[in-house]
Amino acid sequence: MGDTKLAATTYYQSGAYDSDLSIVAARAGAWMAARIPQVRRPAVVFDIDDTALSNWEVIKANDFGRVFKGPCRFLSDGPCGWVAWDLLGRSPAIPQSRATFRQARSLGAEVFFISGRDESQRAATERNLQAAGYDGYRRLILTPGESYYRSAADFKEPQRAAIEQAGYKIVANIGDQPSYLAGGMPKGPS
Repeated sequence: MGDTKLAATTYYQSGAYDSDLSIVAARAGAWMAARIPQVRRPAVVFDIDDTALSNWEVIKANDFGRVFKGPCRFLSDGPCGWVAWDLLGRSPAIPQSRATFRQARSLGAEVFFISGRDESQRAATERNLQAAGYDGYRRLILTPGESYYRSAADFKEPQRAAIEQAGYKIVANIGDQPSYLAGGMPKGPS
């Protein structure tokens, strides 16, 4: 585990992480620029944690552990409860994702956020997104209450299907985990 933490820290601090984010954002931007004008009612779906907003501070404070419950009083000393961190609404934007978000909006796509965060975090999440420069999105979709899903796909895929059933055509999914795309894309109107 120590080598993995060291590799992740080196990757993040070396600039390689930012470089890779820029490469992926450029690819997503090119795809959206080509695809959005081709469909009626285009939509782009974003994840929040470590896609739109960075959790690097809490990841470091928790020494790469995932502590959900508990307070987050002294971030630099850790541990910090992940929910308490989210409720602070201080996660900074990932600039490349924010640029992709703004490009999607400027091309005429509606943007939807689908997150594993639950409804108790809605106000803080909305505040955080606004403060980080994510404004003008269509909808923020969070898990209901204390719901449990076996995987992110079990929650997110039906939400994407509902977006398409509402008449949108999802042209891009922006997320940081393979599970974000698991379950495939629903078939919808062009």
